[in-house]
Amino acid sequence: MIKKVKVEQLKPGMYIDDLNAPWMNHSFFGNSVKVNDEKVIKRIIENGIKEVYIDTDIGLDVSDAPTKQEVEEKIEKKMRKIAEQQTDLVQPVTVYEEINHAKKVKKAATKTVQKVMNDVMGGREIEKDRVEDLVNDITTSVFRNQDALMGMSKMKKVDEYLFNHSMSVCVLMTSFAKKLGYDTDTIRQISMGAMLHDIGTTKVPAEIVNKTTKLTDGEYSEIKEHVDFGREILEKTKGISDISIMTAYQHHERLNGSGYPQGLTGDEISKFGKAIAIVDVYDALTSKRVYKRQITPTEALKILFEWEGDHFDGEMIQLFISCIGVYPVGTLVRLESGMLGVVVNHGEDSLLKPTVRIVYDTKRDVRIVIPYDVDLSRPGKHGEDHVVGYEQPEKYDIIPEVYFQ
Repeated sequence: MIKKVKVEQLKPGMYIDDLNAPWMNHSFFGNSVKVNDEKVIKRIIENGIKEVYIDTDIGLDVSDAPTKQEVEEKIEKKMRKIAEQQTDLVQPVTVYEEINHAKKVKKAATKTVQKVMNDVMGGREIEKDRVEDLVNDITTSVFRNQDALMGMSKMKKVDEYLFNHSMSVCVLMTSFAKKLGYDTDTIRQISMGAMLHDIGTTKVPAEIVNKTTKLTDGEYSEIKEHVDFGREILEKTKGISDISIMTAYQHHERLNGSGYPQGLTGDEISKFGKAIAIVDVYDALTSKRVYKRQITPTEALKILFEWEGDHFDGEMIQLFISCIGVYPVGTLVRLESGMLGVVVNHGEDSLLKPTVRIVYDTKRDVRIVIPYDVDLSRPGKHGEDHVVGYEQPEKYDIIPEVYFQ
């Protein structure tokens, strides 16, 4: 059985199934650890980890600890409550009207980020105007219908992670900044920082950035330097605002001081920093890497909720969920009817009643040959249906991104 315990309850003989912390913010390789001695516990505490999940089937138990299922049910109840309170869902155009423009923006974004990084590696300056034009295109698309570009940004190649991650974080951050109520000019500055938040990785040895096995302590320290490198690069680029620099510089800071490069705590971190920290981890969790499985969007949101207070601002997480939905675009969901559908649009009525593209019939165990869309907020020829939960795409050999084109 998987249970959640505080690090103070750990003792030798336990087996940690999940460290319950952002993998990019601890020095362990993977999230499973056998507690052989007190040194392991001390190392976990030094990494700023407060709670972990233990497997009681292969290690010692804590009798009164809550099970993973109990924790998830409690979080899901909170998330649905947030979704029920959501009201400002009106978007100027439909996702179908915006999708072609979103495709062009995504294509341009990948090329631009790749060129910018190559320029910096080659000792050349960032073409600020080119990045600014791209940010303007992203902002315009997000303001028209954020779901279109969010859906397109989920289509990522494993070997182009850095380029696609930069674009995805920019898209998500633009939507989030809009939700937070910033004016258009401030949103563009935030978006610029988000687009360039990982520019410092160009100064870290490629063999370390692309390494797929366990990093040594020295290599982990070098990876962390990308934030300082990024700040230096942006400060030398004419026209990059303080807001853009701060947004990029603080994306690895954590509320409890376990982040880097400055180890800031609480309100020492700017609102921009608190916001991009959430966005950066969310996109990393939902991205496929050669050394980790891809987590579903809804799973990732639950994980963020677990880390509130220690790593992330709780109010910010709630606003982020109300921005992208309990079942974000690209999530594979199960309907009461037994149909499986990919969320393609949140519509205007409720985050719990999105438009889904029906792709699989679980009752007949068959894939739908010609997928069709159902707006769950408007019962029609398919009757009244609703989402009962999310599904793991691999279980049905489904690639959700394919159905968003």
